[in-house]
Amino acid sequence: MSDLAKGGVVGAAFGEVFAILHDAVKHVIGQIKMFKPELELLQSTLDGVESTVRQIEELRIALNFPEKETKSLVEQMKKGKDLVDKCSKIKRWNWKYYVKAYFYSKKLSKLNRAIERFCRVNLITQIAETGMETLSQVNQNARIGSETLTQMKENAMTGMETLAVANQNKTIGSETLTQVKQNTRTELEIKAEVNKNTTIGRETLDGVKHNTMIGLETKAEVSQNTRIGKETLTAVRTMSLALESQKSDVKKKYGTLSCAVPKPRDYIVGFDLHLKELKRKLLMEEVSVLILTALGGCGKTTLVKMLGWDKEIIGIYMDRIFFVNVSKTPDLKVIVQNLFNHNCYDCPEFQSNEDAINQLEQLLNQIGTKVTKPILLILDDVWPESGSLIEKFKFNIPNYKIVVTSRQAISRFDFGLNLNPLDHKAAMELLRHSASLQDGSSYILEECMEKIVRYCGGLPIALEVIGSSLRRKSVEVWQSTVMGWSEGHSIFDSDNEVLACLQKSLDFSADKIILKEYFMDLGLFREDQRIPATALIDIWKELHEPSKNDVHAIANLHELNSRNLVSLVMTRKDAEEVNNYYNEDFVTQHDLLRELAIQLSSQKPIIERTRLIVDIRENNLPDWWMKSQRINARLLSVSTDELFSSSWCNIQAPEDKALILNFRTRNYTLPEFVKIMVKLKVLIVTNYGFFPAELSNFQLLNSLPNLKRIRLEKVSISSLYNTLVQWRSLKKISLFMFNIGQTFGNSTIQVSDSFPNLMEINIDYCNDLVELPAWLCEFL
Repeated sequence: MSDLAKGGVVGAAFGEVFAILHDAVKHVIGQIKMFKPELELLQSTLDGVESTVRQIEELRIALNFPEKETKSLVEQMKKGKDLVDKCSKIKRWNWKYYVKAYFYSKKLSKLNRAIERFCRVNLITQIAETGMETLSQVNQNARIGSETLTQMKENAMTGMETLAVANQNKTIGSETLTQVKQNTRTELEIKAEVNKNTTIGRETLDGVKHNTMIGLETKAEVSQNTRIGKETLTAVRTMSLALESQKSDVKKKYGTLSCAVPKPRDYIVGFDLHLKELKRKLLMEEVSVLILTALGGCGKTTLVKMLGWDKEIIGIYMDRIFFVNVSKTPDLKVIVQNLFNHNCYDCPEFQSNEDAINQLEQLLNQIGTKVTKPILLILDDVWPESGSLIEKFKFNIPNYKIVVTSRQAISRFDFGLNLNPLDHKAAMELLRHSASLQDGSSYILEECMEKIVRYCGGLPIALEVIGSSLRRKSVEVWQSTVMGWSEGHSIFDSDNEVLACLQKSLDFSADKIILKEYFMDLGLFREDQRIPATALIDIWKELHEPSKNDVHAIANLHELNSRNLVSLVMTRKDAEEVNNYYNEDFVTQHDLLRELAIQLSSQKPIIERTRLIVDIRENNLPDWWMKSQRINARLLSVSTDELFSSSWCNIQAPEDKALILNFRTRNYTLPEFVKIMVKLKVLIVTNYGFFPAELSNFQLLNSLPNLKRIRLEKVSISSLYNTLVQWRSLKKISLFMFNIGQTFGNSTIQVSDSFPNLMEINIDYCNDLVELPAWLCEFL
């Protein structure tokens, strides 16, 4: 590097500072772990341009060209030297450590980009300018040579004319000598004249010889300049070819090759913060595999495409960013073959998947070990069943990282990022764009948009499909669409693409197919309400897997949570320390996912449905209900609003095993048809109103011999013992925000006799429970 400091096309000052910076980086690179990636990248850049700058310096010396101005970059590199010194002196115990570390890291990256930009753009441009100046000098020298040759010809002609004059003078001299005899005085004068003319002729001949020599030297110089010009032109063409090669590489990266990162769509909204967070986690030194999870249609693929096209990420990984769409049934050999082809290597024929992985490791080692160049592999749409595939792509290669998109969190990897739906502002903007609306839309249309955004819950795919379907439609069509939803119509009735997209999240393997049943059960509960985790467990345990204990149902709840089909909220900080305690935990679900669960449960005729979900507004019972017909549902959910008067019509549901009653009135009467549900195992009664409700007609439960689990929320019963009989099958009672009052009082009947098989009592948030009642002590 000291040779480079002596001068060059970039100037002696630049060469000197270049060498000082380079030496400083090499001196501290092994001493500062915090900035090691940035310093290694900076050293790689300096090493890469050193030979090019030295060659150009030799050419400058040969051509004796002046130095170019590089004051700005020289100043930056001087500051870079000071920055490296500061980095080596930063102290961890200093309270400004993290602020300085972040600031210095950004400055090192900026310095590296400045040197790269100068050497890849300014330097090449300067070389081209130097070549053009040389060619111009060559042309000028050629012109001077041509003029010199012309002068030589003129001088030669003058010499010949002089020789002719000399010959003529000699003739005259001979004639004069003949006359000497006649006149001696005249002869002497003529002889003196001849001698004089002869001297002039000889001097002229010497001048001709001298001019000829000058012409030959000029011709040699012209030949030398021509040779130098040709060499310079060759160097310029070589640099041009290098630039074309670089352009070709870029074209390969962003072109049509199979593993290039696809270009994200032109219009993206609401992903800037997600991208920033994804980059932050990716660039953490300890991260080797990063899992990006979200519901199908939330924009996982869009986000990783943005990552692959981000300028900062490209500046780090260059053309070593590979994008692979894994899909549900991946072919490992084909994936590896595409990676070989993308990197312009002849792909060997793999004998097995193991052979393909071994060959891929060699390929990545060859790509990544050139000055430890970073490599980024993006595995898009990895299904839960293909989680082991990620392990196969993990290699012990420095600065090699993997980003994975999946609908489910993969627990074997420590670092992950969950992609949430769009916020309200971004969702409105996306809907407006998808529908091609201008800012000046009417107030009525704005009101419809607000309802659509709330209904879609920030899911980009839903907003885009619905917005496109309403593009250039009249306000009346918008209103009709929203009114259709408010009347109970599903968004999926008219937008099959949304349904198809979300249904992909329900493609389970054979051993996990029960999860689809679990998912469909979520539609039994009220929209936008928290679903108690224990209520779900009660249903799943008794109806779907009665031979297994609660732990299995809990495990499946976590499975749904990891697949982003529900959100499990654990309110207790020490929940993990209390085995199987989920009384305070609850589940929330995206509105569109609930719609999907209801849609899937409603595909058959009403009398044939396994799950029957009824939403009654005011006293408007469905037409089929008025006919008092028999239904075959095993799970029945009936929701009523605050205007319902409890005027039930009888229906026949003898096969029902789970009954969910949701209401909002101050007084609620159990429907008469409950008494004929002889197979009922689970009863869940929930008051979603603000005030507690009085629950009556509770004696109907006396006729249910198989009832095993009861959950009562925000209700009260005047006296349970007025109707209490022996419930021999009952195993669990859950009372949440229940007014205990005299429910279990004023009776001589022992509770233990009424509930001989009761194993669990859950009492939570019952404010009037001051002390444990006597009947409870019977079970302790």
